[in-house]
Amino acid sequence: MQAVRVEARNIQLAYGTTPVLRDITLTVEPGEFFAILGPSGSGKSTLLRLIAGFNQHQAGELLVGGKDVTGIVPWKRNVGMVFQNYALWPHMTVARNVAFGLEERRLPRDEVRRRTAAALELVGLAGYGERRPSQLSGGQQQRVALARTLAIEPQVLLLDEPLSNLDAKLRLQMREELLALHRRLGITTIFVTHDQEEAMTICDRIAVMDHGVIQQVGTPLELFDEPANRFVAGFVGSVNLFEGELRAGDLFVSPTLGECRLPPGLASRPPGPACLAFRPHAVRIDAAAASAAEGLAFDGTVAAAIFQGDSVRYAVRVGAANVIAEQPHRRGAGGWSDGAPVRLQIPAGELRLIAV
Repeated sequence: MQAVRVEARNIQLAYGTTPVLRDITLTVEPGEFFAILGPSGSGKSTLLRLIAGFNQHQAGELLVGGKDVTGIVPWKRNVGMVFQNYALWPHMTVARNVAFGLEERRLPRDEVRRRTAAALELVGLAGYGERRPSQLSGGQQQRVALARTLAIEPQVLLLDEPLSNLDAKLRLQMREELLALHRRLGITTIFVTHDQEEAMTICDRIAVMDHGVIQQVGTPLELFDEPANRFVAGFVGSVNLFEGELRAGDLFVSPTLGECRLPPGLASRPPGPACLAFRPHAVRIDAAAASAAEGLAFDGTVAAAIFQGDSVRYAVRVGAANVIAEQPHRRGAGGWSDGAPVRLQIPAGELRLIAV
């Protein structure tokens, strides 16, 4: 399978007078495992279906392997799509399901048998060809849908929330299998999901979408550490976000958090509205009398403690705000009880000022 580049250039799509995709410009590199991440209604599945050919844009260009595929029907694009519900034919055997796309392309019978067997072996289902979909587990059905798509040897593999119907343990297993398969084949893969953990654990780069607009594109590390705006910061991982105003002299004033003097060099933007952001795992909890470290320090009171197995999530009341702090759990270690006075400390390197 030859890896190709996928490019969207100023794509616009609307249903009637309702815009769904707004000026989408995006490049997926050959052989990349790329995720489109966003909440329900953000336009991510619409964009995926547009690449597949099931939707048509009203403006812009869509290129696959350097060729503009606008107006080309789905079965002539050499793009394969795995749907969220797998879309298997219940009355057909596994082998017939996998062979369906090959037979529709009028390939010779020997070629159909060879590709069907190879695709089933590729996904670990050799020997399952005569079973019916109803005789398979959810994970096995997902593999059949993947095998059916791979059998046509597409240039681009599109995955529309393929793990959402699986339980937590099976989702983790299938993530690992998808990643291993991608590394083996090297095919350009575009993966749509609303689950940021899925996207961050298996994809090379991620496009974060909201309301039909791409908010930011980057590696998982870039999105987590350097979010471009408030939406990305809040959607990719947990975060403490406080709206306020940046004033002269590195003074940040928040209606809930109060006033705080920011560390030198953090405020690289002119005075005006801004959000102060820091991740819960970056917050250190000390006794109320602890001395302040470089960065920010707040005195507060523990309002709630939630045990999460490998960590404890604390809500600490600071002024009119709740600051969330996550601390690693160690066996036998005592925690902070409700009502305990504490001091929160956030290192300067963990603080970000982002757009409102």
